[in-house]
Amino acid sequence: MCEFYFDQNNPEDKKMNETILHELKKKIQKEKILSCLILKDNSLIFEFYKNSKISGSLQTINSCTKSIVSALIGTLVDNGLIRSVHMPITDFFGDIINEQTDERLKEITIYNLLTMTPGFHWPEFGEWNCFSPMVYSNDIVKFILERPIIVSPGQAMNYNSGCSHLLSAIIQKLTGMSAHNYAKEHLFKQIGICNSKWYNDRQGISLGADGLRLISYDMLKFGNLYLNNGCLNDKQIISSEWIKESTTALYKTYDDIGHYAYHWWVSSFNNNGLEINYYFALGYGGQYIIVVPRFNLVVVFTSRMYNNTLRPLYYFKEFILKAIEI
Repeated sequence: MCEFYFDQNNPEDKKMNETILHELKKKIQKEKILSCLILKDNSLIFEFYKNSKISGSLQTINSCTKSIVSALIGTLVDNGLIRSVHMPITDFFGDIINEQTDERLKEITIYNLLTMTPGFHWPEFGEWNCFSPMVYSNDIVKFILERPIIVSPGQAMNYNSGCSHLLSAIIQKLTGMSAHNYAKEHLFKQIGICNSKWYNDRQGISLGADGLRLISYDMLKFGNLYLNNGCLNDKQIISSEWIKESTTALYKTYDDIGHYAYHWWVSSFNNNGLEINYYFALGYGGQYIIVVPRFNLVVVFTSRMYNNTLRPLYYFKEFILKAIEI
């Protein structure tokens, strides 16, 4: 069976201001936003698609892929295949690392990959302009591990899609399956995701940084799993310990985005003097899976806003959060 449905027939009082949501719809209709879905108290209360084809089409989720990879690493920690996030990655890539002269490579751990703190020179948010040249390499793993280290591992977070691809390679080494095949068997099937596509590199490794394609509604299912602390239909799919650990703010990164956790962004907003935390997956061009546990809320955006990736986050803050009635 591959079925999962949200309650679309909840009582009319869904604790969201309908006038504000109507204003949201008018605004996003004018943007290059393909879809926007809002799940509140397990009820799908807002569903916008740019056209009728979008609802059933696989969406380019770009770096939201990274948060899926984080979830898969969590399942490997849960079942003991990864004994600790502080395992050195020489356990997996020793053949390449041992050829390098910088001994700091041997200090890099899975934790450093999850938090993007391995210390590599990786100007993805600088001169590379959000697009890593690793994609042109015949061996992406080797390209990443041969980058020079400019700060010691763990010293600072620097956005690095190479970390995500190494995590995907680790998943494959531990399971004997690509991250995509492993996800289909151990995550997607359990939460009702039946349709997905995940591109590989030349070595057959699922592109951990941005290779996954999902339907918008299925992105909402993934966010809902996290909202429910990894549990669905009384089955613990990902441990609540991993959900909490992987979405806890660790590194202060970019002021207009927030802190970084384990391949999740973390931020907060002030609601009548009360600080409300939320976390989100973020993909280039305006792809989002946003989870606000305090308000039992999940929001999904897919977009083609390649000149303004953060625009949907503005709509989340200025309309969706303000539509919540307490």
